[in-house]
Amino acid sequence: LCTLFAPEPARRDLWALLAFNLEIARTREIVSEPALGEIRLQWWREAVDEAFRGVPRTHPVARGLAAAISRGGLSRDRFEALLHGRGHDLYDDPIPDLAALEAYADATSGELSVLAAEALGGRDAATLAAARAVGVAWGLVGVVRATSFLAAQRRLLLPTDRLAAHAVEAEPVFLGQPGAGLANVLEEVVRRAEHHLGQARAARTAVAGQAIPALLPATIARHHIARLRRGRFAVFGVAPRPAPLLPLALWWAATTGQY
Repeated sequence: LCTLFAPEPARRDLWALLAFNLEIARTREIVSEPALGEIRLQWWREAVDEAFRGVPRTHPVARGLAAAISRGGLSRDRFEALLHGRGHDLYDDPIPDLAALEAYADATSGELSVLAAEALGGRDAATLAAARAVGVAWGLVGVVRATSFLAAQRRLLLPTDRLAAHAVEAEPVFLGQPGAGLANVLEEVVRRAEHHLGQARAARTAVAGQAIPALLPATIARHHIARLRRGRFAVFGVAPRPAPLLPLALWWAATTGQY
């Protein structure tokens, strides 16, 4: 939805970035062991190198990336940060605290948001900082919303110190029977997301206008946060509900720059 507010051909470049992100983000779900995931990520690392050299592999996403890189002059190190961040998904290493979770969200979502801003021509420091803040917030909200999905795989991406502080044990969460403390942990994560959204919004007068579509996920993140708060952070057994007014909210944000 957000990319629809970008002009052509930048819109196609954003689609290429999102497709690349999907390819590497789903690595854990499609491999049977970490070593195979590392091989897949290495394949994409080499594909990115070849895209930067202008000789993309015969893969539709790789070809789309090469076109986006050529048109937008995207930063090579941001792709490496994304790939490195997704390497964390292959293992069950605990996330010790909120700072570590924010670093994970930055690597997996913040860098993608910055690349999107670059693809739209937003290269000044204020625009890139706002894009990173939106990306981190989006990543944190995504972790909260994915809690039940991850628990079904016996995974937790929540800070172990906050889980301990609220007496939340992993096994009941894996069984879909978390205690009341889990809602407190999720709320703490959401508060950090709101902090980053506030930072992004405070910079809106300095953000390059052409980069606004890259910041529109902030509007969707606020929508998700409002729903989480209304549901008191109950993320198990909750069916997704339609949001018919969300496209209108995005249109208004894109028109006014009030992401």
